[in-house]
Amino acid sequence: MRDISKAEMAEGWSRVLERSRRELGQGPHDSWVSQLSPIGIEGGIARLAAPTVFIADWIDRHYAGALLRLLREEFEDVARVEFRAVPRGLSAGDAASPGAARPAPASRAGSGRAPAARNGRPTWSDEDFPDSRAAPKGARRGDPAADQAGEGRDERRDERRDERRDERRGDHAGDRGDARRSGGGGPIPIRVTRAASESGDPADSPSLPLDPRFTFDRFVVGKPNELAHAAARRVAEGGEVTFNPLFLYSASGLGKTHLMHAMAWRLAESRPDARVVLLTAEQFMYRFVQALRSKDMIGFKQLFRSVDVLMIDDVQFIAGKDSTQEEFFHTFNALVDQGKQVVISGDRNPVDIDGLEERIRSRLQWGLVVDLHPTDYELRLGILQSKHEMLAHTHPEVEILPRVLEFLAHRISSNVRVLEGALTRLMAFASLVGRPADMDMAQECLADILRASDRKVTVEEIQRKVAAHYNVRMTDLLSPRRARAVARPRQVAMYLSKSLTSKSLPDIGRRFGGRDHTTVIHACKTIEKLKDTDSQMAEDLELLRRMLEA
Repeated sequence: MRDISKAEMAEGWSRVLERSRRELGQGPHDSWVSQLSPIGIEGGIARLAAPTVFIADWIDRHYAGALLRLLREEFEDVARVEFRAVPRGLSAGDAASPGAARPAPASRAGSGRAPAARNGRPTWSDEDFPDSRAAPKGARRGDPAADQAGEGRDERRDERRDERRDERRGDHAGDRGDARRSGGGGPIPIRVTRAASESGDPADSPSLPLDPRFTFDRFVVGKPNELAHAAARRVAEGGEVTFNPLFLYSASGLGKTHLMHAMAWRLAESRPDARVVLLTAEQFMYRFVQALRSKDMIGFKQLFRSVDVLMIDDVQFIAGKDSTQEEFFHTFNALVDQGKQVVISGDRNPVDIDGLEERIRSRLQWGLVVDLHPTDYELRLGILQSKHEMLAHTHPEVEILPRVLEFLAHRISSNVRVLEGALTRLMAFASLVGRPADMDMAQECLADILRASDRKVTVEEIQRKVAAHYNVRMTDLLSPRRARAVARPRQVAMYLSKSLTSKSLPDIGRRFGGRDHTTVIHACKTIEKLKDTDSQMAEDLELLRRMLEA
């Protein structure tokens, strides 16, 4: 592990600053990150100098993770980042010496000294104010220490206000339907098993109304979802908890929510006295913010920590919400410690959810993590046949030929919701016009869906295929690792993403762990040269291309 001096680090640090401006935004970058300067890298620890203890502490609490990731892209040996407050009169290089960087001295409020100028703005150094959360006792208005404390309180108040405003937004439940959203400022409506509050009043429960369509009897099982179905049934039988938590993940419309509701229905039958709560992560946030506003956090904790089974759908929506994640973490720990079952669903594997705290990510991987794979032709055909049997009761006069169902199963492969919606539309159209639902009618009334469902290769699919082909993990492909065994497959995936999709270079870079577009350009040029000189690379590219376009 090679040590790097300030001079050697300077060039790479300029690139880190440029990426920071793009990823964090102009405001946070100019206010905080731009005030840092490199000290050096020693023993895998990157040391950065800040003009004050307050700024060092603030950046450490809010941007350390992002800066560590950016530094690792430039200096692969970096394992940790450390922020030091540099006293007045010392350069960043001087701070590298032992004892040079030090905490703020005792309060000097009222000293009357003017602040040092930095970039045209006054900046207090360590000698101007103490590192405290509030103004020192006796500090007068206008003193440096009092001004510093006021600034800190304002920053934290604004952060909490913005976070709570974000958490109150109800746009996250988009494809769950209006019946699953809160209709106003009051409690979320309830109709579910015995998930009521201690008072026994269902209106006090946070649980979702269960959808009668989403039961195990109506869940069509195939090879892509058989493991998830088996795990869900095991939990729903109500026996001994063998894996906790159960984490289900997949892209939208592949059956996660169906299984969550089916488990709740079965638990209501097999354990009628059990307290089961099923809700979305957005509604968990809503309840949390509601408890904060009404100063009833004790009631909130009692409500969620007294259940027998807690099921949370779409957990990715709490990513980046620090306060909500903190409460979710403690709720999760309390339930698992009591031997209660926790079931979580998301749209990605926990390791791939950006903005999720590491301690939560590790706990979600503690039990059983199951992926619901994209549907194959046989499963789609089975789903259409099951849906047709249900719709036949509503439209008994409509005749639909088996080859029409086979046509739909072959052409619509992206999403089960789209697939079922297409069949519903076709049968409604046939009923209204009084004609049989044949191939001509299917192509006529479903023209827009069929166009949208034409085969489109995605960056995510390319990443999965390349990772499987080269036997590397997806997490490694998206990580800062630069080992050849990982870097070459990553370059191949970037090259194919540029060749087979319409994504821009910056967009491709973002999908590969937040990399810069220049990294994508370099990868494309490297693979372009290799395929002309390396026959194995040319064969790999051709094989991957055929697999993706099949």
